[in-house]
Amino acid sequence: MPEERRRELLAAAAEVFAVQGYDATTVRRIADAVGMLAGSLYYHFDSKESMLDEILSTFLDELWEGYDAVLAARLGPRETIEALVTESFREIDRHRAAVAIYQKEAKHLAGQPRFGYLADSRQKFEKAWLGTLERGVADGVFRADLDIRLTYRFVRDTVWVAASWYRPGARHRPEEIARQYLSMVLDGIALRN
Repeated sequence: MPEERRRELLAAAAEVFAVQGYDATTVRRIADAVGMLAGSLYYHFDSKESMLDEILSTFLDELWEGYDAVLAARLGPRETIEALVTESFREIDRHRAAVAIYQKEAKHLAGQPRFGYLADSRQKFEKAWLGTLERGVADGVFRADLDIRLTYRFVRDTVWVAASWYRPGARHRPEEIARQYLSMVLDGIALRN
């Protein structure tokens, strides 16, 4: 039961951090969200920083487990992009609040020793996506006139911003949303003649 309670506390903390921001969130606010005294949180965590660290590291560990499996499959460039986008939406489904926190806080936190892994993850993320796009251009799968870095930013931001509106268990499953996004990104929205 203690492990289940710990997960419940982390989920509540993630929601509060996502809405209020890390710096603006107090331990008392997290405790209020779960109906306990602020001091009782210290039974489970030594600080709000520890809570944030566990939220972000858990999300990134799962994200990279999925991404690494996609990259290890050695799919074609288009199929790799499709699989990375789909995996991203699955992670938004599993860790929506953590994704929102990561988007808002990662740049600021990455400069702190405890959160150095955020900068490492960002570089690994960029390498995976840029490498796939470059391979797609070189293989003639993607247009040769693409600005690779701009394309990467567009796709990345288009996908991850979904954490601001997506709600797990809503009308569309993550795979359906990924399919729609991919259709728009890879095939456009205009009718073809």
